[in-house]
Amino acid sequence: MAKAILEFEKPIAELEEKLSEMRGYSDKINISEEVKKIEKKVKQLKEEIYRNLTRWQRVQLARHPDRPFTLDYIYLMTSNFVELHGDRFYKDDKAIVGGLASIDDYKVMIIGHQKGRDTKSNLYRNFGMANPEGYRKALRLMKLAEKFNRPIITMIDTPGAYPGLEAEERGQAEAIARNLFEMSRLKVPVIICIIGEGASGGALGIGVGDRILMMENCWYSVISPESCSSILWRSWDFKEQAAEALKLTAPDLLEQKLIDRIIPEPLGGAHKDHAQSAANLKSAIVEELANLVRIKPEKLIEMRLDKFGRMGQFTE
Repeated sequence: MAKAILEFEKPIAELEEKLSEMRGYSDKINISEEVKKIEKKVKQLKEEIYRNLTRWQRVQLARHPDRPFTLDYIYLMTSNFVELHGDRFYKDDKAIVGGLASIDDYKVMIIGHQKGRDTKSNLYRNFGMANPEGYRKALRLMKLAEKFNRPIITMIDTPGAYPGLEAEERGQAEAIARNLFEMSRLKVPVIICIIGEGASGGALGIGVGDRILMMENCWYSVISPESCSSILWRSWDFKEQAAEALKLTAPDLLEQKLIDRIIPEPLGGAHKDHAQSAANLKSAIVEELANLVRIKPEKLIEMRLDKFGRMGQFTE
């Protein structure tokens, strides 16, 4: 599969290609000094570009097809994962996966959106857009976790809940609303991890918890930049301006106190090094679990309700 290169990454790719060619000649002629110069230039260019990303560029990185998805993180962070299927009402939604697992000494229930990497797998996973049965499956697993006193970890990565007619017929809005209500009152710790796209109610349907962690190059918003542009300007051409106005990146949301912590990614994005990205996220999760498991259930619920209640407060 060809490596996906984003528009703003092309200068880096061109330099890396030149560097690769020069290394190919290094066994014939001595060009070690020139190679070192190009290597230094590549490093400087990467740092300059990736340390000064626009909001739209972060949106593009969040959608990168090579980013680690929920199952990638599960297999890299956990052991003894047992996937559980079905909502016990309609069917098993492949856009949401979940099951029992262990993270170090903690036995947890882990649930998240799952995308595909090619056309076939994306059709199988419905591009990470869950139907009502996906949210009902997630809720079933959460209640199971509560029954056996297991902390819950959710992974958010979706362009939104599936907007099709059949989803509305089966009660999409009710399923998401039910999850919001039930998650706010779960008696076990709930850690939310935004690992890619966090769009609208599709993300919030598994997004109510005690701690909200967000990978460095992700976005989380009530609407995508393209849809916002379409509504305000009647065109997708203003998506970059919309992204700036929405303030949907991790630093923005931390400043607004809508998330609790930013998880650093390798230079260039999580897709550059899955193992390192998973290690960073796992370290944060374990640290948060160590604090949350000591809190009594009644206090946990009180703090969670206060946390989300404060998000709706504003002054004029």
